Amino acid sequence: MKIGTDGVLLGSWVSVTKKPFSILDIGAGTGIIALQLAQRSNAEMVDAIEIDENAYEQCVDNFENSPWGDRLFCYHASLEEFVDEIEEKYDLIISNPPFYSEDYKTSNDSRDLARFSDALPFDELIESVSHLLSDEGIFAVIIPRKEEEKFIKMASEVNLFPNRICRVRGNETSEEKRSMLEFSFEKISSKIENLTVETLRHNYTEEYIKLVQDFYLKM
Repeated sequence: MKIGTDGVLLGSWVSVTKKPFSILDIGAGTGIIALQLAQRSNAEMVDAIEIDENAYEQCVDNFENSPWGDRLFCYHASLEEFVDEIEEKYDLIISNPPFYSEDYKTSNDSRDLARFSDALPFDELIESVSHLLSDEGIFAVIIPRKEEEKFIKMASEVNLFPNRICRVRGNETSEEKRSMLEFSFEKISSKIENLTVETLRHNYTEEYIKLVQDFYLKM
């Protein structure tokens, strides 16, 4: 599976200033976000969950071949199974969840699983995070901009409140396509940020380059 902009953006943007001891990446795919956070932090434990077998195997390979393999571990499980089995609480939980809700499916089951929201409904994600997050922890997610208000309302029902919001647009004239959100159990006023990725096609803005350049060989 290709590495998408969403995962790289979220892994670059999420705050690690609280120096998390334990991190969980939900729906890890090939492990890009967990790897970014292992690179950005000194967290002792960076766990990941991935249900798709092929993605899970790639994730394990990527973890083992990275400089941080001793801190990274991927579970081959559904989120529901993981919540039932694990008693750990995590200081930082992060997810780039599947959120395509079109009514059709392709003939590629793995791609469908990665793309369609029935693989990980938002309500299941939020409910699970509320059980797995430590009292002082942070939950970070990237979702479609149009889903932001609904997602925030759902999160508030389990006492998770947005502390940071970053709205992302592809270029200066395009509409906002994504929202990156950081939640905690602390109800404070949200810090609102905006990010534009490109000025022209493949000409990236200074703010985008500054955010992600540590993760690209050529940027």
